[in-house]
Amino acid sequence: MAAPVLTVEGLRTHFFTKAGVVKAVDDVSFAVGRGEVLGLVGESGSGKSMTGYSLMGLVDPPGRIVAGRLVLDGIDLRALSAEELRQMRGNRMAMIFQDPMMTLNPVLRIDVQMIEAILAHDRVSRASARARAREALVKVGIPSPDERLDAYPHQFSGGMRQRVAIAIALLNSPDLIIADEPTTALDVTIQGQILYEMQKLTRETGAALIWITHDLSVIAGLADRVCVMYAGRIVEEGGCEDVLGRPAHPYTQGLLDSVPANNERGQRLRQIPGMTPSLLELPEGCPFRERCGYATAACDASPGMRAAGGPGQQVRCFHPLITLF
Repeated sequence: MAAPVLTVEGLRTHFFTKAGVVKAVDDVSFAVGRGEVLGLVGESGSGKSMTGYSLMGLVDPPGRIVAGRLVLDGIDLRALSAEELRQMRGNRMAMIFQDPMMTLNPVLRIDVQMIEAILAHDRVSRASARARAREALVKVGIPSPDERLDAYPHQFSGGMRQRVAIAIALLNSPDLIIADEPTTALDVTIQGQILYEMQKLTRETGAALIWITHDLSVIAGLADRVCVMYAGRIVEEGGCEDVLGRPAHPYTQGLLDSVPANNERGQRLRQIPGMTPSLLELPEGCPFRERCGYATAACDASPGMRAAGGPGQQVRCFHPLITLF
């Protein structure tokens, strides 16, 4: 990979509650290159969304980033003031949320919202800003863009609202886009269209894209590389074909086994036994060992990342399912 657009090293985001410290993100490291799509996958509560919020500087008290280095195109994000970080959001980096109504104001027309997003970061005329907004709607496949600019969010379908949210994220040509499960609530046809548009736009603009999801089938058709998260940590990382085709971590294998299409017709669905441990009371050593059929006494210690599988594939496990090949 060429010089990465984003480098994350040792990110730790903790929540300091009355019940104790919740280690939502615990020692996460990865890099994303220009024009690359990185998939961040895992069960609910694995820390993938909080990783995205940490990058955007959207962690509210009692949570805070306690350690780590976040570098976007040579800029240390943790060294920025609140105002400098605000200038970065929506400009150099943008986020697409699961619910488009978290992005859109229901009482303002689409053109007002898109024009304000441009003028917040760029000194151009309102006419020029409106032309850019129209162009962004065309890019994401919205028909009759002039009519749509004059409409309100409630006049759009769920899929159209999400396309508008994507268009707003692309307005200022960001270097990094973080998409937090933006197609989860959409039907399969619309989901496929949006995935195609995002993949095409990433290639055309050169923006780095982090796609957060629990759906492995989405990642298989979209991502170049994938990071699998469990209990706030990345447990496996590598090329999409390597990780999904030849997983090295038992947890990754368990996720793949639980996909209905990977089970024989008429047989009971396979599932990972047990429950995800509470982030308030994480056990010592490997947090997956209580659910793992390969666990031994060695797993009482905390494993580090090690090379396994294909080129660039790494796994946080003492007993990887595959070794280097």
